[in-house]
Amino acid sequence: MTGMQFITDSKRRKTAAVIDLKKHSALWEDIEDVLVSRSRRHERRIPLGKAKANLIARGKLRG
Repeated sequence: MTGMQFITDSKRRKTAAVIDLKKHSALWEDIEDVLVSRSRRHERRIPLGKAKANLIARGKLRG
């Protein structure tokens, strides 16, 4: 794949990647989404109905 370089260890195993963000911005957005999702996996969840009601009450969403 063009626009990517891999850094390898002494056994030639890939350990890191350098990505051309101008060429692969969509790929970076996907990676970023996964990282954010994983970082929030232990956060308290709010039911969709309650979240919608809160947004409506704050005037951020029309009911």
